Amino acid sequence: MSEPARSRQGSSRHGSSHEGASIGRPLTRREGLLKVTGGARYAADNRPEGLLHAVLAVSTIARGRVTHLDVAAAKAHPGVVEVMTPDNAPKLAQDPDKKDNPFAFRMELLQDDRVRYANQAVAVVIAQTLEAATEGARLLAPRYEAEAAQVDLGGQEPFVPKSIGIGEPPDAGRGDVEAGLASAAKRIEATYATPAQYHNAMEPHAIVARWDGERLILDMPSQGMAAAQGRLAGLFGIKPADILIRTPFLGGGFGSKGVVSGPQVLGIMAARLVGRPVKLVLRREQMFGPVGHRGPTRQTLRLGTGEDSRLTAIDHRTVTASSRFDDFFEPASGVSHTLYASPAIATSHRGERLDTGTPLFMRAPGEASGSLAIESAMDEMALACGVDPLAFRLANYAAAEPISDKPFSSKALRECYAKGAERFGWEKRPQEPRRMRDEDGLLVGWGLGTATFPALMFQGEARAEIRADGGASMEIGAQDMGQGAWTALAQIAADGLGVDVEALDFRMGESTLPNAGIAGGSAHTATAGSAVHKAAEAVIRELAALALSDERSPLFGAGNAGVVARGGRLLRRDDESRGESFADILARAGRASVEGRGKAGPDPAAQKAYAMHAHGAVFAEVKVDPDLGQIRVTRLVGAFAAGRVINPRLVESQYYGGMVWGVSFALHEHALMDPRSGRFLNNSLAEYHVPVNADIPRMEAILVEEHDPHVNALGVKGVGEIGITGTAAAVANAVWHATGVRVREMPITLDRLLA
Repeated sequence: MSEPARSRQGSSRHGSSHEGASIGRPLTRREGLLKVTGGARYAADNRPEGLLHAVLAVSTIARGRVTHLDVAAAKAHPGVVEVMTPDNAPKLAQDPDKKDNPFAFRMELLQDDRVRYANQAVAVVIAQTLEAATEGARLLAPRYEAEAAQVDLGGQEPFVPKSIGIGEPPDAGRGDVEAGLASAAKRIEATYATPAQYHNAMEPHAIVARWDGERLILDMPSQGMAAAQGRLAGLFGIKPADILIRTPFLGGGFGSKGVVSGPQVLGIMAARLVGRPVKLVLRREQMFGPVGHRGPTRQTLRLGTGEDSRLTAIDHRTVTASSRFDDFFEPASGVSHTLYASPAIATSHRGERLDTGTPLFMRAPGEASGSLAIESAMDEMALACGVDPLAFRLANYAAAEPISDKPFSSKALRECYAKGAERFGWEKRPQEPRRMRDEDGLLVGWGLGTATFPALMFQGEARAEIRADGGASMEIGAQDMGQGAWTALAQIAADGLGVDVEALDFRMGESTLPNAGIAGGSAHTATAGSAVHKAAEAVIRELAALALSDERSPLFGAGNAGVVARGGRLLRRDDESRGESFADILARAGRASVEGRGKAGPDPAAQKAYAMHAHGAVFAEVKVDPDLGQIRVTRLVGAFAAGRVINPRLVESQYYGGMVWGVSFALHEHALMDPRSGRFLNNSLAEYHVPVNADIPRMEAILVEEHDPHVNALGVKGVGEIGITGTAAAVANAVWHATGVRVREMPITLDRLLA
């Protein structure tokens, strides 16, 4: 077991004398000290004996074929051990273009000389040092037979994709939208464009691969180890159990590490080719292409209202793009299914194919780009009706999910509006734009955006144990990509097992542990946490059975009253002065330990009966230079309701992260490509702009209390992605309020605002 797959928290000032002593506490991260002192081991930190370094040589064209590689020059470089090309790449047991499930995305693994997009790997150089491998890759000097490439949305006739997202239908609706628009007293139609956005987590995709016969040992960032085992087992013709994946920490995932990437597989192939451990780490510019991105969209909204400002129709149409060789279409219009009450709703998606890497999951896929459009359109509709944007949203509040008429399992959005508006001071907002200035003469604007994200849940398992020495452990193959799983899951485990979180032996981050499902869709705490909760219930039930059936136990005969686990003891629920320690129960039974296992997954009956979503409202203030058009976000207040809060400190951190991403979406982030060559023009953090500390204002996240008895046993909803939804639109709406200029193409740059 590699450290820190086993984690303990240091001492705490808080006791655990009452039931549920850990859940709800704002504990600091269990692994925080490791991270700030450099003790946390990420994939690329591993250096097994005999390690070689691999570097990708990548294409500089977007479409065509490789006609020549100077392999001899590369191999002649001192330190270069081997060059892997389509001529000598290890054969795979499965075609990497085979798709046997919706998560099996196609990969480019040197199976031929075709180039599908810029930055595709065309060879791998393996050397004694990183420097030698890098120089060897440069010496390959690829030559190409280039073909005309299309890299921008809008150059083709859109088609109807078979599905959007992961298996969702492209079109959906209810009621007669055209009739609703025709009868409307007020109507708007507007088109909003969002650009391609590329994954740029702090930790780039990496792998350290080592073969031991037919056993494969991997250190790699993965948001889903069991899924990765299955995919790799198919590609290499080995058993999933013969693949060990260690991923205790991820330096950011955001969806891009939810599936195995092509460069990671190439690292495994390189290790097999040379018979030694190989490390492959993508350079920053190589992140643009092979590891997924958010596809561009062009979204047209048509809204109609009656004289009472209530919606009569919502029509949300999206055109988006996938790669020429695979399918993932951003489900942007789907957000309009759940936000606002309307008797008629129609959503549609159309696709184009581009010579780029395949778009994939990127934080809040669909909802991030879709909420920007619908929330901007709602502000434009409110203006047409002469109604305050918040009042307009409240007038069209959906008591049940509009597309399905299902009741919400819980919905505290009204409270989010009220608490956020009060804290922000929304009642002072003038209706007309360009009416507020600060002491320096800068235009001031206030904007609002509604936030929503589905409360998802996957399948997960966990294993718990209580030992004769009184110690307790919990094991689960979970992942921490910064969201705080090391801490939140341990809090759930500690309360379930009735022990102090500081004393709990908590293990995760390795594929030998029970499958916790994928850490994605803001569902990891709900999924893994529920599995942990059930495993704890199972082991306490087993322990209680030993005590309740033993005449020597003070708990004998307490079956009807029941017992509670607390402080390493079982206590009678009706008389807590009567109980005994875990250690005493096991010693008398002659048992070294008791074990319990738990499985968790979504409840089909509850899902059929209820619509399950988290909700929120984001309020933004911007200041704009009236002459230069320079925009600064100066204040953000977000109020969110997402069920039970396991750790308010971590939840608040996630909300902050989401709102930062929303600012990035509105003002900073977009990929630029040369339409002639298909090459990236800004594939570095110097030019692919994301917010830095100076760009981020004073932020506040309000945790609105919400109880949901239906969503899962713990009552928790995801918090990782909801902060993005609503924020980008709040900023865009604030820019309009400051300037009177509605920019409908993201990001809002100086040239677009001044134009």
